[in-house]
Amino acid sequence: MTPNVLFFGTNNAHKLDEIRQLVGNLYTVRSFQDLSSPLEVEETERTLEGNALLKARAFFAHTGTPCFADDTGLEVEALGGAPGVYSARYAGEGATFADNMNKLLRDLEAVDMGAWGEDNRRARFRTVIAYVDGGEPRFFEGVVRGTLTLAPAGNGGFGYDPIFMPDGHSVTFSEMTPEAKNAISHRGKAVMAFATWLQHKAHEEASV
Repeated sequence: MTPNVLFFGTNNAHKLDEIRQLVGNLYTVRSFQDLSSPLEVEETERTLEGNALLKARAFFAHTGTPCFADDTGLEVEALGGAPGVYSARYAGEGATFADNMNKLLRDLEAVDMGAWGEDNRRARFRTVIAYVDGGEPRFFEGVVRGTLTLAPAGNGGFGYDPIFMPDGHSVTFSEMTPEAKNAISHRGKAVMAFATWLQHKAHEEASV
């Protein structure tokens, strides 16, 4: 594998598109779309770090090349950090983005805010990337904080983007252009930290 080629262990086309937009011309990002034998990995860990590492290790064993994988969760204060690692399947296995989003809004309306305050809709998106190449795994994290809106707005993005308004902005992720979202998003921050580390790693290896 040449230094400017990365293998992203995912079957999620939305994530792959975002990663490619974020990396730009720095690297060629390949995924299971480029392989003849896709791999499904069940996310059984209870943390984002655990699931990201689980997938990266499985993909590394499957392909024999250095791989990275991510796990992302929406953590809502008033719901005690839920849905967290269950964000993609919050409404059950096979749930759609709309199913998950609607369940979250219903749960937020039903919860007794108590000490949280009646209008607390604070949340954060968190992405963890795990990189595996046969040595010690490496982790990279990105976090963006914001507020959940009362109803979906916008047609872009995916997942909970239509109801997440990042701090300092008056529109949801779904109402932003991909470029504007990527510049501040959780995944954008994690990918940039990862890409910076890769550049340093490549420089050190070239100087040996």
